[in-house]
Amino acid sequence: MTQTRLAVDIGGTFTDVVLEAGDRRLTKKVLTTSRAPEEGVMEGTLALLAEAGVALGAVDVLVHGTTLATNAIIERKGARTALIATHGFRDVLDIAYESRYDQYDIFIEKPVSLVPRARRFTVPERVDVGGRVLLALDEAAAATLPAQLQAERIESVAVSLLHSYANPAHELRVREILLTALPDLAVTLSSEVCPEVREYERTSTAVANAYVQPLMAGYLGRLDRALQAAGFRGTVYLMTSGGGLTALEAAARFPIRLVESGPAGGAILATHVAALAGERRVLSFDMGGTTAKICLIEDLKPETSRAFEVDRAARFLKGSGLPLRIPVIEMVEIGAGGGSIAKVDGLKRIVVGPESAGSEPGPACYGRGGDEPTVTDADVALGRIDPERFAGGKMRLDAAKAAAALARHVGGPLGLSATVAGFGVVEIVDENMANAARVHAVERGRAVADATLIAFGGAAPLHASRLAEKLGIRKVIIPPNAGVGSAVGFLRAPVAYEVVRSRYMRLEGFDAAGANALFEALAAEARQVVESGARGRSLEERRTAYMRYVGQGHEIVVPVPSRALIADDTAGLRAAFEREYEALFQRVIPDGAIEVLSWTLTLSTPHDLPAALAPVARSGGARAIDRRSVFDAEAEAFAEVPVYGRADLAPGQTVAGPALIVEDETTTFLSARFDAHIDAAGSIVLERRS
Repeated sequence: MTQTRLAVDIGGTFTDVVLEAGDRRLTKKVLTTSRAPEEGVMEGTLALLAEAGVALGAVDVLVHGTTLATNAIIERKGARTALIATHGFRDVLDIAYESRYDQYDIFIEKPVSLVPRARRFTVPERVDVGGRVLLALDEAAAATLPAQLQAERIESVAVSLLHSYANPAHELRVREILLTALPDLAVTLSSEVCPEVREYERTSTAVANAYVQPLMAGYLGRLDRALQAAGFRGTVYLMTSGGGLTALEAAARFPIRLVESGPAGGAILATHVAALAGERRVLSFDMGGTTAKICLIEDLKPETSRAFEVDRAARFLKGSGLPLRIPVIEMVEIGAGGGSIAKVDGLKRIVVGPESAGSEPGPACYGRGGDEPTVTDADVALGRIDPERFAGGKMRLDAAKAAAALARHVGGPLGLSATVAGFGVVEIVDENMANAARVHAVERGRAVADATLIAFGGAAPLHASRLAEKLGIRKVIIPPNAGVGSAVGFLRAPVAYEVVRSRYMRLEGFDAAGANALFEALAAEARQVVESGARGRSLEERRTAYMRYVGQGHEIVVPVPSRALIADDTAGLRAAFEREYEALFQRVIPDGAIEVLSWTLTLSTPHDLPAALAPVARSGGARAIDRRSVFDAEAEAFAEVPVYGRADLAPGQTVAGPALIVEDETTTFLSARFDAHIDAAGSIVLERRS
């Protein structure tokens, strides 16, 4: 039976809504209501359903992704949070890695902790690395904590005790003591949100979860009540950073898993588009109103990780942000969206982002009170965006205000016209994105020029051809409904949940029974989250181990058979480790001792990718619906280019650049170096001329 499904993606500027009912797909973009995000969600949802003639009660599934958790951390708008640590470990957040992310920068700025030192408390207790209690929890000391938390007006608390991943008993008892005295207090245990080795990362993850938990739980609760009041009776899923869907209750408990939910949906969309197009090496490019996200996808598998940094003080330097240990699709994210603000710095350079005008007040051309120029203002000034057709004509833009803002803040200080200032802004933002893609690829030993660029998001199709030129990429794909691409990706995601546990083990003394017991516990925990959403569908299990040579500082990910392990699996695990190690480092250490630090298990519904579609024959030129004056940088003058309606283009039809292809959610700018055609999936395929 075909389901009616709805996807909602809250971005910094727009909230995107996608409805799939039978063979119909309808979309809508509304401005994000940052003060109360659920209002924008309900506005867009009800308006789209009214257009489709579908009642909210007829929707079976709603899939939701949001940047609210990330924005709360970056903007420091989370709960008033405290940390409870083992006595003697109050300063673990400040000690961090005991190093500087930029060794020679005397003006280095370290990330500011979410919990200042005055709101960190300790209790006497001690557990060793194997989980053995060395010092029992001092319950008398723990009993004094509620009064101290009340005095500091604490709303949420993170409990991170030494080696609690091996034995959580003390953390559980501390929570019991706190909630007995303060039943409304939000409590996050590190042994639940991140039961892994490495004290700093575990504590940082627990603190970040505690910091956003009241905000996210409150928002999700309000949204759930608003949906129920409007007649919704289906199931709500939240998109996680790792690319799977999770239940509302799990998301409210561990909202830190949602920090990259929107970008993860985009990576899933790009994977499906690549499958349909038969592309094996892809660079996913998602540019919205606030940020741009770039992700490498090889053989239809986005790169994944369990390490992520948020709120970096230095854009490309690892260690300059707050570390989180969560399942995440690996990508690079920069403050380069349509709403990114442009200015001139003290060295007379054009600088774009990371600050964004958001939706309130928005770019100057929105006419909502914003007077600082943004990338969207630059695209309007260059003629790439038609002010009359923006958002399908539902939102008129003010080109004069865009030009005035560019002239005042960029052109004036540099002695440039508003048009040339706008061109400078888009060149800088395109180079920022190109540089981020180069760094991301080089760090992973990849060559970016031989990849196919898949571009989506409200702003990406405007910038994709120039980004491809800078990177030497010859082919670009703009999928259908690209302007709401992440939301479309949500509807392609499997229901999935990953669980991790640290349990130290050497291969020469491999404890098969202990490993099996651990995986059974992990499977039971994952099943509690996944089974309700599986709705009778089969579940796939994936197991991995984080392994390294004894004496090394970091592990690599090694697949583990999804069956009961036996003692004779030692040789197989060693072979799997050496295979992965050699792929990364081109060598192995013969007979080197190997150890396992952590084990993960992922349970998910099947994630079946579509088969590649057969190419369609090129059927000649399409018919333009208009002509528009667009700035030509090489001629340093405006020139008229044809405008095509995307809805009018059939598979096989071709378009020669330069041209504009318009649709309700976005516009594709086709530069003079590219020609385009429509493929069998309805995607716009840009191919660079020889």
